[in-house]
Amino acid sequence: MAHVDLSKYRPYIVIGFVVLFTLLVIWMRGFIPAADMVTPEGVNLLGVDPWYNLRQVEQVVANFPGYAWFDAMTLYPTGDVIYWGPLFIQIISALCILAGATTRPEILVVASWVPPLMGAAMVPVTYLLARKLADWKTGLIAAGLIAVISGNYAYRSIFAFVDHHIAETLFSTIFVLAYIAALLAARDRPLSPKNLEALKIPVIMAALAGIGYLLGYFNMPTMILFALIVAAFTLVQFLLDFFQDQSSDYLVLVNVVTFGVVILGTVAFGFPHPGLDLSRYTVGHVIACVALIAGTLALYGLSAFLKERPKYYFPAALVALAALAVAVLFVALPEVYNLLISSLISFFGEAPVTTTVMEARAWSFEAAWSTFHWGLVLAAGGAATLIWWSREKANPGHVFVLIWTGIIPASTAAHLRYEYYLAANIALLAAIFAGAVINVTWKDAVRLLRPGSGDDAPEPVERQEKAKKGKKGARSRDTGKPKVPPKDRPDPLKVGAFAAVVVVTLLFGGICFGTTLDMAKTVKYGGIDSQWMETLEWMSANTPDPGVDYYAIHDGDTFTYPEESYGVMSWWDYGHLITFVSKRIPNNNPFQHGVAGPNGSAVYLTSTSEEKANQILDNIGTRYVITTHEIATGKFHAPATWADQEVRTTPFQPYFLLPASAGSTSYQAVPFYTQQYYLTMIARLHNLDGSMTDPGPEVLYAEYREPGTVNNSLPVVTRMEQMNATAAAAAVEAYNKSAPAGSAATLLNLFHEIRADSILHPVERVPALQHYRLVHETPQNVFINAGADGPNLKVIKIFEYVPGAHIKGDGIIEVPVTTNTGRAFTYRQESANGEFVVPYATSGWSGEVKTTGPYRIAGTGQTFDVTEEDIQQGRTIN
Repeated sequence: MAHVDLSKYRPYIVIGFVVLFTLLVIWMRGFIPAADMVTPEGVNLLGVDPWYNLRQVEQVVANFPGYAWFDAMTLYPTGDVIYWGPLFIQIISALCILAGATTRPEILVVASWVPPLMGAAMVPVTYLLARKLADWKTGLIAAGLIAVISGNYAYRSIFAFVDHHIAETLFSTIFVLAYIAALLAARDRPLSPKNLEALKIPVIMAALAGIGYLLGYFNMPTMILFALIVAAFTLVQFLLDFFQDQSSDYLVLVNVVTFGVVILGTVAFGFPHPGLDLSRYTVGHVIACVALIAGTLALYGLSAFLKERPKYYFPAALVALAALAVAVLFVALPEVYNLLISSLISFFGEAPVTTTVMEARAWSFEAAWSTFHWGLVLAAGGAATLIWWSREKANPGHVFVLIWTGIIPASTAAHLRYEYYLAANIALLAAIFAGAVINVTWKDAVRLLRPGSGDDAPEPVERQEKAKKGKKGARSRDTGKPKVPPKDRPDPLKVGAFAAVVVVTLLFGGICFGTTLDMAKTVKYGGIDSQWMETLEWMSANTPDPGVDYYAIHDGDTFTYPEESYGVMSWWDYGHLITFVSKRIPNNNPFQHGVAGPNGSAVYLTSTSEEKANQILDNIGTRYVITTHEIATGKFHAPATWADQEVRTTPFQPYFLLPASAGSTSYQAVPFYTQQYYLTMIARLHNLDGSMTDPGPEVLYAEYREPGTVNNSLPVVTRMEQMNATAAAAAVEAYNKSAPAGSAATLLNLFHEIRADSILHPVERVPALQHYRLVHETPQNVFINAGADGPNLKVIKIFEYVPGAHIKGDGIIEVPVTTNTGRAFTYRQESANGEFVVPYATSGWSGEVKTTGPYRIAGTGQTFDVTEEDIQQGRTIN
């Protein structure tokens, strides 16, 4: 049978597989989720930030190619600065214009396709990078792995996750590809005027690397991370070259050209932001690139100066010069020091508030294994392979990948969000290891499967037949099957290594494929839920227009808000939804702006004083407050942490140590609610409707030993008993008057995860809020199985902040209220200084939440009618 030479078909086979993997991405991350997510209303986008990106797309489509660096539709009353670049948004906007997408549903569909298409583009880019570092087989393995790899990378490149994360990964990988290609093209070409023609290709590749960097930079200023990677690589490669007596001319050429292009492009792009902040588009990026080029030239000069001296001189001189440079910057140029040194330290640090932001949290080994599992093992093997290949003469491309892969995991360990960058490294290194092992063991595996095959195969049958004939044509005795020479026998260890690597690689790819496919099928449930959509659409239709053109591009230096404008207070998670769906202006947003500080949402939501809370709303021009069950319970730790990073939730939801069981000597930490929790604005608004609320029939009386008294880090309960609220309060007062040293008593309530409706029952009386009236609530009851007579707490509520009418009198005033869902409650308030300040109108009000009778002072026959005008004007009613 004729032997078929497949080598001449190899390019077509390779292209076929790359196209197949690319189409797999489009099918799995595009068509599968799109089938369930595209509706006549458009697409219910995933996550939070994508909604703001769509707000930007609508704005750019209306003003193409203009881009707003300031947005008046968020962070009232100052507006907010946009700190990321226009490229991702302008790509989507251009596609919308080309596709004729002008309505919101059409724009949503077009935009939703961009992330999977960028994910598909990663396949050929990853192939080319792996091919450049190793061979075509490695390239195909890398292309296949990046097509199926799961985790944050897959989620952020899926249909409807319209955010710039996948663009960050794509453009940075393109930069790495071009930069490595430039290094490899330039490494054997010395810098010389006589060698200009030979330098043409390296210069072109280095310029392309600069363009690749600029693409990433125009998308996000985070691209500066890759300048840091280049700086670290340059230092390491100079050391390796010096110790191996290799010229480092190529590093000078590539870095000067690459970052010269970057500097020119950055200057041409301009500096929308002031200062030297590397997290924004400032002149600091030019300074950093100039410093990188200067550092490269300094290293080159130092290596040339020390060329004939002992090898240890070079690293010793580097340490001394680095220490001197840092000291000089710290003393003489503190702004540049902060730019280059402090920014680096803070980037890899973690503040307590970052634990409240999912993508900013630290990365754990468990999370890493959950995402990449066997890919981590293969990637470690890939790193070892690159080190092994560089043992005699370091390949700068391999060294760069090692440095790149060292810094990206460190970034991911500090901030989970960078996991989507790491996917490219894992796929690449896993492929390098798999490809290297396959190359070494392939022949042995083939020999096992097909004895006699391979480079050292036995002679063809025709030649064997001739050998069997003796002299004068006589046939020699047939000895049976030809024996396989020892050199043609498969090596068992190599066959085992081949099988192990193939199995682990397939296992890694197969698990990733299954995980990504499952995500593609279920991701439709990740958008705005029905309760939030109902709330936001109601707000859009039933609250006053703030008077700001939603589509206009405003100048942040000259813009002023119209008199009728106002802000909407909620937690920062929901700010972009308020902007996009309701077209109203939130006081804070998911950039975590408007959260911290004396006027931040964190202080407002956890404030236990209505007077102080009102002052915050007055300062930032708030008219409406949106509350949710999540903020009052599961997410309460977030505003508490932002409000006070030292004590966090301790004053509101402390943990106490209780015996694990009756008579047990072991203890478990159990959370409880204190009265401080029920006095917070979020609890008083959402749980108690802003009404005066008395304690439940029974509360928990607890005696405890304070932390540190018996080697305990938490209070240890020594006695706990359910009591009548009045008796319990008296018992606390009596115990604390003569409590032993280190002991105290307090009132507590069970945590919501132990007893869900405990959030509705304070441990002491909670006074009414005087300036907040409920204007809308969602239909769904948090207590789904409560029944008609059970507790009824809605998922989301909207309150209006009003001046309130003043009514003279003493005692407790009441008014019956019926909400838009038909839920009835009584608003109650105790007088202060001989008057009541009430928020609900009993006439002249056209809203959905209505009073069903006049105000009445309990125990008297006095009733009062209060008009809407009385409420808004703050009038006094006698």
